[in-house]
Order: sequence, then C-alpha cells, then structure tokens
Amino acid sequence: MAEGADKESQTEEPTEKRIRDTVEKGNLPVSREAPILASLLAAMAVAAFQARDHVARLAEDLRVLFENPTQWPLGSGTDALGFLHLVTLQSARFVLPATGFFVVAGILASLLQNPPQINMQRIQPKWSNVSPTQGWSRMFGRRGWTEFGKALFKASAVTVIVGWILSSDLAVLLETMFSDPLLLPETILAMSMRLLSAVAIATIVLVAADLLFSRILWKRDLRMSKQEIKDEHKQSEGDPMVKARQRQIARERNKRRMMSAVPRATLVIANPTHYAIALRYVREEGGAPVVVAKGTDLVALKIREIAETNGVPVVEDKLLARSMYDHVQIDQMIPPQFFKAVAEVIYYLQSRDQPRAAIGAA
Repeated sequence: MAEGADKESQTEEPTEKRIRDTVEKGNLPVSREAPILASLLAAMAVAAFQARDHVARLAEDLRVLFENPTQWPLGSGTDALGFLHLVTLQSARFVLPATGFFVVAGILASLLQNPPQINMQRIQPKWSNVSPTQGWSRMFGRRGWTEFGKALFKASAVTVIVGWILSSDLAVLLETMFSDPLLLPETILAMSMRLLSAVAIATIVLVAADLLFSRILWKRDLRMSKQEIKDEHKQSEGDPMVKARQRQIARERNKRRMMSAVPRATLVIANPTHYAIALRYVREEGGAPVVVAKGTDLVALKIREIAETNGVPVVEDKLLARSMYDHVQIDQMIPPQFFKAVAEVIYYLQSRDQPRAAIGAA
C-alpha cells in the first residue's frame, strides 16, 4: 500500500537534475527488441554477402578432408589434435566473418539507442535482482505483461510469416525434389532471405513501438512528488532556514563591526530616534566624509549612545538624515549630492568649537 501511495503521489514531471542523475547512474531507456532486429539484419547480411561463396568453399574444403579418411592418420593423440586443428581452421574461415557481422550489429544496436557509458553501479550485486518478491512483481507487473505481449506478438508474427512463405513456395519446394540437387542450396538461400526480410520488417515495427514505449515508461518511472521537488529545490538552492540563519549571523557581525567603528566617527547626523548616520571626516586623510555606521530605530539609538559616550557630536537634521540613509553605504564616501549639506554641518561644528578652543588656550 505504501508503495502504491508513493506511486500515486508522483504526479509531477521529473526535473532536469533528476534526469541527469538518473542518466549518470546508467539508468537509461533501452529496447530489448533492438538487439534482436540487429541479429536479423546481421543474418541477412551474412546470407547476402557471405553464404553463397563461403558455404560453397567450406563444403569443398570439408569434402576434401572427409572424402578420403585414410589420408589422415589417427594413431595418436597428436594426430587427432592436428586433424582437429585443420578442421577448425577451415571452419573459422566461415564462422569468424559471420561472427563479425553479429558483433558489429550488436554494438550498433546499443550505440544507436544511448551513448556509451561506463558505470560500475550497474554491475554491483543487488538483493532486488535475486529477491523472489521483486522477481514476482517483475513477472506479473506492468513490465512483465508488456514483455509477454511483445513475445506473443513476435511468436504470432513469425508463425504467420513462416506459414505464408512456406505455403507460397510449396510448389517450388516440390519441384526441387525432382530437380538437380546442386540447385537446392540456392533455393534454400532465396527462401531464407525472404523469410528473414519478412521477419525483419515485422521486427522493425515492434522495435519502433518498443523504443517509444520504453522511453515513455522510463519518463513515467522518473516522475516525482511535490515533496521530492521541494526537497530537491532545497538541496540545490540551500535550506531557507539555514540561509536565514546565515544572513542573521552576517547582520550581527556587521552590526558589531559597525558599532566598534562609531567611536572613530567625527560626527553623527540623526533624525532624533529613527535614523542615525555616523561619518568620519579628517582633512589630513583626504577625500569626502566616509560612512562608518548607519541604522534605524534601536540601532540608531545605539549609535547615538556610543557617540555621546565617546564625545562624538550628534547633529539632529531630520531631512538630511532621512534623505541620506537610503543613498549611503558603510565604509564608502557619501555621494556628491550630499557634499554641500554635510560640508555645512562640518563647518557649523568647527565654528562652534573654535571659541572653546580659544578660551582653553587663554
């Protein structure tokens, strides 16, 4: 029930990451009928390009070998091995080229479906491959019935095709019984080519349908539930709670660093309780005033408190503080549009402090 419920909840199309991970694991859609079609085509190629000449040559070689048995002494094991070696060499001249056709056809059947891939996970032993329960579900599940349907179609198609060809060539076969025996191989070869061609055409139809069905079934097996998509998004983008915690830690670090820089400021422009901007301006350091801290509400009050504790003058200018707050950045110079207003504040503070300095000097 749990597995069925999981399958029912997998209603969403697979993501690109899910498909990519599945392909990397070697799980690819494969048609089992494609190698069969490749074998049929290889058999047709052998019959068309090799059978006529090579079979005749093989028959002649074997005739020479067995026509006069007395010419091959078999008095010892060495003689027997030599005779077998000769027979093997003569047979290999026919068998090896035919085997080459089948090997090439099998490789092409695999390469044309999917690109080559080396994946060790595919050859690792799995309990599910020998589990009776899993085997039973494979035999009588959706895939099992699909394979049974394909096997039934192949058996029916081959039976119909063989019956049709034999019935159409029945007269030819009867005439062959009364004709020259040397014509029999050519007749059998022609019938074999017709039979293989008809079966191959039926197999092409089956392979095309199987390729389409296997890819549809593969894509359906990769479907994901909404929860799986959310989990994958969290893994790729990061857990929102973790990212929020990281942002909070970064803000706290910036706040501590900013507060530690307030005593170095030369003035604070504030909107009594809502905004505070701490600036540092020393003519010998050059450049425009630099923002060392800024904040709103509780942070603004904290900036004012630290500034007053360390003797940093605080100038209340509601309009200037409010307009500067969104346009200035910490550890950067103020924008040019605020040069004049800030210069007036600095001039005011310097002119206010000059009489005190003169009185102290007297």
